[in-house]
Amino acid sequence: MRARPVSPSLLVEELADRIASAPRDSWVRVAVDGAPPTHPEGLADELVTPLRVRGREVLRVSAADFLRPASLRFEFGRTDPDVFYAEWLDTAGLTREVLGPLEPGRTGKVLPALWDSSRDRATRAAYVTLPPGGVALVDGPLLLAHGLPFDLTVHLSLSPAALLRRTAAEEHWTLPAYDRYEREVEPARAADVVIRMEDPRHPAVITQG
Repeated sequence: MRARPVSPSLLVEELADRIASAPRDSWVRVAVDGAPPTHPEGLADELVTPLRVRGREVLRVSAADFLRPASLRFEFGRTDPDVFYAEWLDTAGLTREVLGPLEPGRTGKVLPALWDSSRDRATRAAYVTLPPGGVALVDGPLLLAHGLPFDLTVHLSLSPAALLRRTAAEEHWTLPAYDRYEREVEPARAADVVIRMEDPRHPAVITQG
């Protein structure tokens, strides 16, 4: 693999160009995947304005708003890395409410948030309609582990040492889940775009070769 250093601002412009180059008669479902220390939500947020400048409507969605209820997430305790890996995300809900309606020939009517995990209840969010050519930017961790129907996947990569160093001590119980993710999914190979985030001030685009 080869690493091409790029400034954060240029990275955003390059990603926006790639996303906006997709056909304008259908939707583009983009995953911005990364462990919390890589701040995938920040990159997804930064893409909104450049995409709109390029004539694309944008819907921001966070996987954190599609978690399963606490009774299911914590059935085997609050710090089970295998349950965190496989069961926390409501993949059926995310597909039903966001990704499915953006399939070709569908309505584009989506629910941007389903579950408020802090209150452990439905968000009561309103449905919105994303016009054809619009972009759904979905951020979160472990997104490539579930076979979700994304059109473009971006993975923010960290070495195990950097992930350990930058993960809060109270979240170290999640680290075995990310180790499993690397072993089973190999996101640095599976994603369409891979960005090394060892130093967020100096990202690098990873290419095969």
